[in-house]
Amino acid sequence: MRKQGGPEVFRITGARQGLADDVRGRQRRYVISMSVRTLSVIAAAVLWNVERHVAVVALALGVLLPYIAVVIANAGRESAPSLPSTFMPAPVRPALGAGDGPAEPGAERT
Repeated sequence: MRKQGGPEVFRITGARQGLADDVRGRQRRYVISMSVRTLSVIAAAVLWNVERHVAVVALALGVLLPYIAVVIANAGRESAPSLPSTFMPAPVRPALGAGDGPAEPGAERT
């Protein structure tokens, strides 16, 4: 059982990902997107005289992917919609009743 006057307890179960890990993940997604873009531009160049429809789709992907990759990389940190409360709630103390308060000055209780 927890003592009443003990130190406050912090819960980190729902904590967000660390900043360094978040940046590393966004960089990884950007590099993967740019690799796919490079491969699609190369595929468009190789397939231009062989399969023109596929080459046009690959070229369109190569043109659109940098914009999408930058938007994804700069999206920022994820928001945690339902983080638990950081602090444990304080115990509720009952209020004093009408007859439980201190006596008025000069009056004696019998």
